[in-house]
Amino acid sequence: MSLGLERDIIDQAAYDKNLQHLRGAGVTLPKIADLADPPARLAGKMAEIAGIDPDTPAAENLFRVHWHNDAGRRGLAPVPDHVVLGPELTGVEAKIVVALGNRFPMIHAHKVLAAYGCLVPRLLSGKFDAGKHRAVWPSTGNYCRGGVAISRILGCRSVAVLPEGMSKERFRWLEEWTADPADIIRTPGTESNVKEIYDACHELAKDDENIIFNQFSEFGNYIVHRAVTGPALARTFAAVGEGLRPRAFVSASGSAGTLAAGDFLKAELGTDICVVEATECPTLLYNGYGEHNIQGIGDKHVPLIHNIMNTDFVIGVSDRATDNLNLVFNTTAGRDYLRQRTGLSQEALSGLGDLGLSSIANILGAVKYAKYMGLGPDDAVLTVATDGAAMYETELAMAEEKVPGGRFEALDAAEAYGRYMLGAATDHTMELGRFDRERIFNLGYYTWVEQQGVSLADFDVRRDQGFWNGLMDLVGIWDGMIEAFNKA
Repeated sequence: MSLGLERDIIDQAAYDKNLQHLRGAGVTLPKIADLADPPARLAGKMAEIAGIDPDTPAAENLFRVHWHNDAGRRGLAPVPDHVVLGPELTGVEAKIVVALGNRFPMIHAHKVLAAYGCLVPRLLSGKFDAGKHRAVWPSTGNYCRGGVAISRILGCRSVAVLPEGMSKERFRWLEEWTADPADIIRTPGTESNVKEIYDACHELAKDDENIIFNQFSEFGNYIVHRAVTGPALARTFAAVGEGLRPRAFVSASGSAGTLAAGDFLKAELGTDICVVEATECPTLLYNGYGEHNIQGIGDKHVPLIHNIMNTDFVIGVSDRATDNLNLVFNTTAGRDYLRQRTGLSQEALSGLGDLGLSSIANILGAVKYAKYMGLGPDDAVLTVATDGAAMYETELAMAEEKVPGGRFEALDAAEAYGRYMLGAATDHTMELGRFDRERIFNLGYYTWVEQQGVSLADFDVRRDQGFWNGLMDLVGIWDGMIEAFNKA
C-alpha cells in the first residue's frame, strides 16, 4: 500500500533536490517525537522562537505544530490548553475535557498537524519533488488550509480543493495564503459533498505534476495523530484527572485522523472510542446520506484510515443543535442567558469562543455518551475542539437571520440551550458489536475498492489490529529520516 507509507528514499535525485531546496530556505524539520512531547524536547526551541509571529509562513512555526502552544501561541504550555466542562453547562455529572485546537499556528486548527505528517515523509522519500510537483489538498476546510500553510513554509506549490459552500472565513484565509487564485478549486456542494472533491482530484491526478494528499486515505494523517494527539490528550487527562476515571474519547468522523488518538488512549487508558456524525447524514449509523452544516466532519463514506474494528460507539448529532448552540455560545444574548442560568464566570463564557461547529458536535457526542453510560462525577470523557468560533462568524450571522424576527434574544437562548444541550438524549447512539463493525467496515468497500482503486488485499488487511499497530513503527523510521535530512 503506497498511501503515505514510504520507509526510505525512493527517488534519490528528487531527494537531493529537496535537500538543496530546503537548505537554501533555512528549514529545519521537527521530529514527530518532538511534536509529541514539546515540554521535554522543545522548551529551548520554543523560547528561541517566541518573537516569531505564529500566523506567518515562517519556518520556525513548524516547531509550533503541536498541542502545547499557550493561548497566545508564542509560548510553551506544560499541559495542552483545554477546558473542563462541568454539569453547570452540560447537564451531566461527568467532566467533559476538551483540548483546544485553535492554539495551533497559522490556521488556528489542528489539521496543520495532519498536513505535516502527510507531506514531510513524501519529501524525505523523494516521492514528492518540491521543484516539480504541486501538493493537492482535498478537504472540507481546515486540512487544505493546513496543507497550504505547510507547503508554503517548505516552498512547495499547493492547491486547495474544497466545496464552494464552506464558510467564507476559510476562503478568505486561502485567498491570502495561496500564490494564485487558480490554486483554490471550488467543488459543488457543501460539507456532505466529499465525492465531488474526489472527482476533482481524479482530474487533477491526470497531470503527473500533481500529487494528491487525500486526508481520508493518507496514513500519515492517522500516524501523526496517534503519535502526537494521543499523548497530548493523555497528558491533559493526567493534569485534570486526579480521582477521575477516563471513560471515552469522542471525535467526529471527518477524515478519521483525529480518531487515531483514540487507538492510543484505548491502549493506554482503556477508554472507549466514539465517533460522531451528523444525523442529517447518518452513514455509519444507518448507511444513510443527506446534507448538513457541521463543517469539518465529512460524510457519505467511511475513510480508509478509520480503524472501524476498534471503534466502540457511533453517536449522531444534528446540525440544528450545533447551529443553535453556536448562537448560545457566541452572541451577547446567549452568553448573558448562560451567565444568569449557569453562573459561569466571564472567563468561562469567553472561552466558549474556542469552540467551532464540529467542536460543539464533539461536546454533544460526549454528553450523549455520558447519558447513555450513566456516568457520574468521577468519570471523564475526552474530546477535542478542532477549531474555534472565529472560523464561523458568517455562519453565525446566517443562523441568526433564520431566527424569527432575525434577532437572537434571551428567550431564543433559553429554548436552544434547554432543547439542544440539557435536552440531548441517547437517540441515534449505537454501541458497536462485532457485526456492526463489520457492516461499517464493509461499507467502505464501495468507495475505496470500486471507486478509488485500492486493492482488495490492501482494503481487507485493515481488519487486523496488527496492521494499525504496525503503522506506528514508521514514527521511528520517519524521525530517523528527518534527523538525517537535518544533518545533511
